[in-house]
Amino acid sequence: MDPAQQAEDFEAERPRLVGLATRVLGDHAEAEDVVQQAWLRLHGTDTDIESLPAWLTTVTTRLCLDRLKSRTPVPHSEIEPTETAPDIADDVVMADTVGVALQAVIDRLSPGERVAFVLHDSFGFDFATIAAILGTTPAAARKLASRARGKVRGRGSERADWEVVDAFMAAAREGDFDSLLRLLAPDATITADAAAVASGTPERVDGRREIAEFFNGSAHAALAVLVDERPGAAWFHRGEARVLFDFDVVDGVVQGITFRAAPEVLERVTRREDTRRCS
Repeated sequence: MDPAQQAEDFEAERPRLVGLATRVLGDHAEAEDVVQQAWLRLHGTDTDIESLPAWLTTVTTRLCLDRLKSRTPVPHSEIEPTETAPDIADDVVMADTVGVALQAVIDRLSPGERVAFVLHDSFGFDFATIAAILGTTPAAARKLASRARGKVRGRGSERADWEVVDAFMAAAREGDFDSLLRLLAPDATITADAAAVASGTPERVDGRREIAEFFNGSAHAALAVLVDERPGAAWFHRGEARVLFDFDVVDGVVQGITFRAAPEVLERVTRREDTRRCS
């Protein structure tokens, strides 16, 4: 790549990289230093880079991980930076999960927990990508993020599943887009069974923002229900459930919603009278 063009492309990425590093490290000045190190690595490599944003994101995150490990000694399992990485910069979604008030708690997480939590909950990276950065498996990366999430929120502050479902449906009816975003996991999905698709529901919707846009200002005819003792919501017509919104709530946020309209499922749906809303 032409050096002048490389420098121009890097400067275009710098604000995003500094933002990412600041979230992970909790220190803006240190984040700027890390990003400058990423520039030096870019300037010194002769590798053919397919995606510059992805390469820079991976290198910056691993440099942050090194800084965190130097702060907190952990069993030796170093992750060597590589010159190739999955394209993880395409779908970065900023969120309000990590705030200044939580930084003291974030600082007590292990390096792996911290990186997995911030990348997933604040930037929407999938666990396969996080696993590639951490040198582990997607399942292990998911566990790291989940464990960190539990520490950040505190055992006593987690909402019950029914509270999450009711808060989500209330935000949908009221057109509260920001609340919908906060209640959805970054990699949330909507799926549907064949009967629901035949009745007009989408077959699949992927991503927090896309799901929030789909529900925003809608679901006025949906009522609180139980199905197999799980809290959910359902669209009723003439007193009968026609489409069930089957929620998968994980760690206090909606991980997925499945639209179900199969008769054998709908016959197990019962109205849930306790429809208190979360404040």
